[in-house]
Amino acid sequence: MTGIAPDVTTPAGLIRLCNAFCESKALLTAVELDLFTELHDNPATEEEIRERLGLHGRGLRDFLLLLTALGLLERQGDSFRNAPGTDQYLVREQPTYIGGFMHRANANLYPAYGRLAEALRTGLPQTQGDFEDVLRDPKVLGRFIHMMDALTQVLGPQLIEAYDFSGHATLLDVGGCRGNLAGQIVKAHPELTGTVFDLPQMEPFCAEHMAGLGLTGKVAFHAGDFFKDPLPQADVVVMGHVLHDYDLDRRRFLVEKAAAAVRPGGALLVYDRMLDEGPAQVENLVISLDMLLVTEGGSEYPVEELRQHAALAGFTSLEEKQLGEFDTLLICRRG
Repeated sequence: MTGIAPDVTTPAGLIRLCNAFCESKALLTAVELDLFTELHDNPATEEEIRERLGLHGRGLRDFLLLLTALGLLERQGDSFRNAPGTDQYLVREQPTYIGGFMHRANANLYPAYGRLAEALRTGLPQTQGDFEDVLRDPKVLGRFIHMMDALTQVLGPQLIEAYDFSGHATLLDVGGCRGNLAGQIVKAHPELTGTVFDLPQMEPFCAEHMAGLGLTGKVAFHAGDFFKDPLPQADVVVMGHVLHDYDLDRRRFLVEKAAAAVRPGGALLVYDRMLDEGPAQVENLVISLDMLLVTEGGSEYPVEELRQHAALAGFTSLEEKQLGEFDTLLICRRG
């Protein structure tokens, strides 16, 4: 894919932008079919792909050629194989797999965007049910967990590089799901012990994941609701992709809650797709619209809003950093 935006001053460019969702759906469908896992170390012809995936065959050649034109597959004679990016990030069971995000986007966001006009008219989310329904449905909960893992798999190494965790003894990840981010940080800094704070339903998933990472006893789980229950104290408190789920007042409340958990000399690390001018603006505005479609009051927000919340919460030093391509990290230090 070129990554070049279409020229929206021309009819052709406008139509090109109009059809951009078709390319996205082709990628999401390939992930849904687990095509890239099937082709990992095992290139196949069109007919072999049809048989392996149990497909009809009509349209398959065009589908494979489109994925090739998008740079997701490569062709060698009559065979198709994964391009380097898809082979690294979209093969199931690979430690770098980010397909969980795409499964969640396909099942949740893609249908919701079909009702964007209704969301703008009413201000209401356009997905079925609420997070309680997600917690009750093991299949949907699994998709959510894998989506969160996909995000933290990318952001974990970036956060480890952006902040010096040495000199600290304890880490708390608020809303940390099954602990994928905390696990990466503790692996990189064995002097740390970690705690994941999330809803009780996440505890068995966290225990299983920590066992798989060899971190049983190094990363613990603390069950609770961060709107109702106190947070455990720690030297470093992380709150990533949490605040954008809520409105301004609740964001302020959570920053104050997190501030109370940071020990003297420690820091609160907050990252989100913040809405400030720059090359990530289009991407982050899209994510903010995602929040419109799937939450009651959430949105992305400017870093200045977070700075104000942090100052009111008593942090004495604020440092802003870019985290990867799209996220902004605010390091809030307590003296």
